[in-house]
Amino acid sequence: MALEAQSTGTVIGTVQDVSGSSISVTLRTDRSGLSFVRGQGYKIGQIGSFVKIPIGYVDLFGIVSQVGASAVPESLAQSMPNGLRWMTIQLIGEGYRSGKFQRGISQYPTIEDEVHLVSEADLQVIYGKSGRQNHLVRVGHIAGSESIDALLDINKLVTRHSAIVGTTGSGKSTTVAGLLNVLSDGERFPSARIVVLDLHGEYGRALSDRSSIFKISPDARRANEQRLCIPFWALTFDEFMQVSFGDLPPDGKARTLILERVVAAKAQSLANNPVPGLAADQVNGDSPIPFSLNKLWYDLYCTEFGTFYSSLGSATDPSTWAYEKDALGNELRGDAATGMPPRFRKVKNVRDDLEKINYIPDGLNIRGALEALGAKLRMSRYDFLLKPGNWHPDMSGHTQSGVAELIKQWLGSSKPITILDLSGIPSLMMNDIIGSILRVLYDGLFWARNLSEGGRERPLLVVMEEAHAYLNDDFSKSASIITQRIVKEGRKYGIGAMIVSQRPSEINPTILSQCGTFFAMRLSNGTDRSHVTGALADNLEGLTNMLPILRTGEAIILGESVKLPMRTMIQAPPKDRLPDSQDPIVCDEVSLEESMAPGGWNVRHPDHADYSHFAEAWLTQDPLISNK
Repeated sequence: MALEAQSTGTVIGTVQDVSGSSISVTLRTDRSGLSFVRGQGYKIGQIGSFVKIPIGYVDLFGIVSQVGASAVPESLAQSMPNGLRWMTIQLIGEGYRSGKFQRGISQYPTIEDEVHLVSEADLQVIYGKSGRQNHLVRVGHIAGSESIDALLDINKLVTRHSAIVGTTGSGKSTTVAGLLNVLSDGERFPSARIVVLDLHGEYGRALSDRSSIFKISPDARRANEQRLCIPFWALTFDEFMQVSFGDLPPDGKARTLILERVVAAKAQSLANNPVPGLAADQVNGDSPIPFSLNKLWYDLYCTEFGTFYSSLGSATDPSTWAYEKDALGNELRGDAATGMPPRFRKVKNVRDDLEKINYIPDGLNIRGALEALGAKLRMSRYDFLLKPGNWHPDMSGHTQSGVAELIKQWLGSSKPITILDLSGIPSLMMNDIIGSILRVLYDGLFWARNLSEGGRERPLLVVMEEAHAYLNDDFSKSASIITQRIVKEGRKYGIGAMIVSQRPSEINPTILSQCGTFFAMRLSNGTDRSHVTGALADNLEGLTNMLPILRTGEAIILGESVKLPMRTMIQAPPKDRLPDSQDPIVCDEVSLEESMAPGGWNVRHPDHADYSHFAEAWLTQDPLISNK
């Protein structure tokens, strides 16, 4: 279909000033604010609307960004010709008589060139139709033109990264759910692969029919829920140290000794459980090889806290160690498997005493770190990491499942979406855990990039919900460090990021600037809007100034996955598949007798409510428990 032929009936003004991609236009004085083309009315001078400028066989297209006195060029502000009837247009692309449209311009307009309305027929050609090309997906419709589909290029959406930003209540979570429903369509994309980092457990219900859910405390009654396991031995040495021993001096004796022991333990584990193609001299602290953390902790504890009878021999002989005894005379040697520490007798260095007791030499001064790690080993709260189910090593380093099973669980599920529900993870560890998950995914796809399971043949989309909570530093924490690598290099290895946040100003601008597509929803804060504007390649400040007045569920989509910036109503999922992020009803709009709402201040609740289920949900960290 060719672009609609030019008509004098569509002329609304003429070009008067050209400056880079911005042009100033004077509106015709004989045109009112409403013009009709083929029986359809169009408002003239609407912010965000399109215009076209015919130049020979090419039509230049632009977006109206300013109207009125503010649109007058600075050089003409004094004389103010044509009163206040001025518009500022941002040029964005050009179309051809064949119906083809492309971003960028090859030539500029000149003074007195005519500026025309863009009709709905033109928009149909520009935006295209979903049936034409398989790589286009429909995510909603153009605001104000329900007949025109909002289409995205899925290739550029996934691999060139994207950001969904909007204030609380703008429909951000619903937009994410709607997009994931489209991208995980089993008929169109039978090999789709999406991982969602769900910090608050919002998406389990919305995507239950097409997702595998991994959480700290899964409900055995729900078939698609499994236990979340993140084996400590799959982390790099730096990541492992952060979640186990904490902040130790990077060049200290303790860190060096622990590294040596970890490498030795991994090498011994490899000798006991050989891995095809991996030799012992290739093992390092970052190798994802199982080893017993309990044994490492126990040995270090004995070295740090241990005492021995110096009169009986060497400290290296465990038979000389001075253990405390219980009431029955049994030595309190502890238990490495359960994280129970041994108890040693206090130092006793009295002259001529045959039971002289001294500390075992070569202490590392890490008593506090060892006590804290021992407590973690004994607490079920950390089992997802330190006792990770089938990935938990025995004392020899043997596990029932290896790294292949872990990656298959996350990336090789029969369902297109994997939801990692992180709502039960201790908040102080959240940044480190998210960084470790992202690094495992990135490293796996990087090294397997030429395999059929790798990212080049089957790309991965990682959705990072509440990104401002862990991408708000200057690349000093693991989550932002690996995210920077993903957004800068992930395209080459088939891993794309979707950054979701209500506060884009709190996300590191380097990460935000690498997002090729933006879904900008309602943003009231000026600082947040400026960060979005600064991250965009297009000079569309006038369009982003509309962000405070967008409706709920409405977004301005800009960037590489769309031909033109689109003001779009995103297609929401069905009501029974909405994310668990909806506003609660404080007071229903109807009377108490007519109310169908499950709760609220105007619904009478029992005076003697049973809070046992309240406590159960809190203690088990399962928000889906119900007393209904």
